[in-house]
Amino acid sequence: MPEVKGVAPVEKNWHALAASDCLAILEATPSGLALEEVERRRQKYGVNQLVEGQKVSLLTVFLNQFRDFMILVLIAATLISGLLGEYTDAITIIAIIILNGVLGFIQEVRAEKSLAALKALTAPNARVRRAGEVVTVPAKELVPGDIVLLESGDRVPADGRLLSAQALSVEESSLTGESVPVNKQATLFVDPVSSIGDRRNMVYMGTMVTRGKAEFVVTETGMATEMGKIADLMQQSDETMTPLQRRLDQLGRVLVWLALGITLLVVVAGVLHGHKLYEMFLAGVSLAVAAIPEGLPAIVTIALALGVQRMIKRHAIVRKLPSVETLGCATVVCSDKTGTLTQNRMTVQRVWADGEWFRVTGAGYTPVGNFVYEDRSIQPLRRPALKRLIEIAAVCNNATLKPQGDGEGWQLDGDPTEGALLVMAVKAGFGGQEAGFERIDEIPFESERKLMSVLVRHGNEVLLLTKGAPDVLLDRSSKVLTGGREEPLSQGLRKQILAANQQMATQALRNLAFGYRRFPSVEAAKEARDPESELVFTGMAGMMDPPREEVYQAIATCHRAGVATVMITGDHQETATAIARQLEILPEGGRVVTGAQLDAMSDDELAQKARDIYVYARVSPEHKLRIVRALQSQGDIVAMTGDGVNDAPAIKQADIGIAMGNTGTDVAKEAAALVLADDNFATIVAAIEEGRGIYDNIKKFIRYLLASNVGEIITMFFAMLAGLPLPLLPIQILWVNLVTDGLPAIALGVDPIEKDIMDRPPRDVSEGIFSGGLGIKILSRGVLIGLVTLAVFFWSLRQNPQNLAQAQTMAYATLTMAQLILVFDCRSLEGGIFKRNLFENVWLLLAVASSVVLFLITLYVPFIAKAFNTVPLGAVEWGIVLIAAAIPTFALSLRRAGRKAMRPKVSIREV
Repeated sequence: MPEVKGVAPVEKNWHALAASDCLAILEATPSGLALEEVERRRQKYGVNQLVEGQKVSLLTVFLNQFRDFMILVLIAATLISGLLGEYTDAITIIAIIILNGVLGFIQEVRAEKSLAALKALTAPNARVRRAGEVVTVPAKELVPGDIVLLESGDRVPADGRLLSAQALSVEESSLTGESVPVNKQATLFVDPVSSIGDRRNMVYMGTMVTRGKAEFVVTETGMATEMGKIADLMQQSDETMTPLQRRLDQLGRVLVWLALGITLLVVVAGVLHGHKLYEMFLAGVSLAVAAIPEGLPAIVTIALALGVQRMIKRHAIVRKLPSVETLGCATVVCSDKTGTLTQNRMTVQRVWADGEWFRVTGAGYTPVGNFVYEDRSIQPLRRPALKRLIEIAAVCNNATLKPQGDGEGWQLDGDPTEGALLVMAVKAGFGGQEAGFERIDEIPFESERKLMSVLVRHGNEVLLLTKGAPDVLLDRSSKVLTGGREEPLSQGLRKQILAANQQMATQALRNLAFGYRRFPSVEAAKEARDPESELVFTGMAGMMDPPREEVYQAIATCHRAGVATVMITGDHQETATAIARQLEILPEGGRVVTGAQLDAMSDDELAQKARDIYVYARVSPEHKLRIVRALQSQGDIVAMTGDGVNDAPAIKQADIGIAMGNTGTDVAKEAAALVLADDNFATIVAAIEEGRGIYDNIKKFIRYLLASNVGEIITMFFAMLAGLPLPLLPIQILWVNLVTDGLPAIALGVDPIEKDIMDRPPRDVSEGIFSGGLGIKILSRGVLIGLVTLAVFFWSLRQNPQNLAQAQTMAYATLTMAQLILVFDCRSLEGGIFKRNLFENVWLLLAVASSVVLFLITLYVPFIAKAFNTVPLGAVEWGIVLIAAAIPTFALSLRRAGRKAMRPKVSIREV
């Protein structure tokens, strides 16, 4: 097997090894590699950057758009139309072909930008120690064994094992999905089978240092990094045809061969009954051009494009047209938790102080909310213990909160946890610096201590204000603030505090405790051997990243529409489970699975259990991809939402990939087919509704188009079998096709969505295009249209055998008007012409009116009538034409309405 550049010398679980062992394996020292060794390793392992797979030329991408079977048939139809002299028809078909090709080309080229967006996350430069000196080099020149220095604000340039860390926090949400920065510690030993989010002695390419300093040894570079593995997954994931594309491809093949076969029969029948071969060849070719649904790709494109415009108004940006329809048959929405179902903004929700519970209202960084005690709002600063807790939370804090420049919302600078505490303090009415706290010194947070303290002067008092992990702070406390007094911390009070902490933990709240210590002077505090001891325990605050308010209704609508919601997150199992229960994603008996449990499952086991799993916690990008594929293997149409780099491979693999527009990374957006401009999960529901409506409208068009084409074929076929003259001339066939399949069909694409569309279950992925009785409706209407057209032709011919032109004109008029009446029946897939309000779609009325005008021109403008070989019709003839044309639609609609009225009504008791 050839050597893959970018892979470390020995594949190891670096997080499970001591830093010294990592250095030994990598043959590195803390003083850095020698320059000659760096060059040797670069030659061996390659540059530290993400590489692309084999690229296809833009010309090839463009030409591939014309390999579809229907497109090849359309090209043949273009040549035939040109040979017949029907240049308008030929130009129209060419325009359709080019439009489809250009749209497909643009979509495919844009989709390939995802790797470029991924590359943008890699650091441009890195500070590295080489040969004992610290130098800045391009990050792509890093090699395994390099010693890299990090500080706050740096983007990590490669994967590596920490050698040292001082108060280091790293933002890894784009890689792991965890909503808060991760505290790192160089001396930790981590379980070999732990997930990326738990490897707190490692740093990874593309993540951001939010606080502290560190040094690490590079363990992997380029495509061997976790980011590189994601890039590789994205290149491996397959983009499958959408259900609509598959159905239309199958439909096109069937219709083309069927139309050609019937046309051949018409030609043979005509010749056998004495018609000239050349005359029948022209009629047959004209019928073939009319019968082949060359307008199908155009109408589908137009229907999708109009749907895209409606979705933009609903804050959904479509990057790939077919994805609009795919949403309409989605059976599962796999949603990332952080920033998608939740706000990605830590918020204090519960406070425990002086033995009592308080609820804090409001969400996000907007400092609006109340403290609630026993269902009534209170003034928290009037309660001594609660006031002191709020003071500590606000003063022992380095975050800042300020209004955004556009005046909408608030912006946080600093750690999200500290931001949540600051917002809580502002809700309570605490004034920060105005409260008279003068900061003198700070003891920064360290993961070893799990505490942060600030020394302040407040009036005549010198106080050390401390916040940290509840168990740690409690162990360092000797008193508790209760009833406005500092009481000794008894065993009973200790148990009460631990019980409150456990209660918050079961609600998946992230808890922080608060305490303080008095000193006689600043000097005494600074000289204290262990200032963070003998603390007065004040209380605890429980916070979480809360669900978006609108998500509750959105998920309920998904359930009503038969669409399952699955949460996939890198966050902890307890947190994910609590959010899932709160949003009613996790039903009774629903399973919660972790990444470690997924690793123990084979792909077959996962596929068998996937439909019973509603929450996946602590998962990696590889897991997300497996989950999507497992659901797809069970026949599900999967929508995958997300915002981070870690979501991109699964987004690309899913039937419909959805990215967040505001908080989403460029990588996620470029991999997605749909981008939510408002990051609102509820927008997905709107998109599903639009998708279902678009598919309905496409089926309406197919029903209308094929019923019309069947009518034309039946007219010609039975006329030839009966030995009658041609009821329609080639030019008349082509004009009927142009007039009826043009504007009216397009107007069906903008038909309003039926009100009950979200009360239906998703379409079965294996459902054919003719399901729901559509095939019967097409044949019944088409046959009736053909028969009444033929009947009018035969009647006219019997009345005046010498006037063939009048008989052909009446047949031409009957066929045209029957199809234009049929379009109103096609507005409802279930109810018929009487179900929908006639004036609900004004565009359809205008389209039919314009088609009637275009038809009448061929009868009453002399030089055009001569070209079409038509004659003007009188009132009697028009009466016969209109009555006959109405029969196929009204007779069947009245029959269906009558059958529905005769059905016995079932009472609730009978049900």
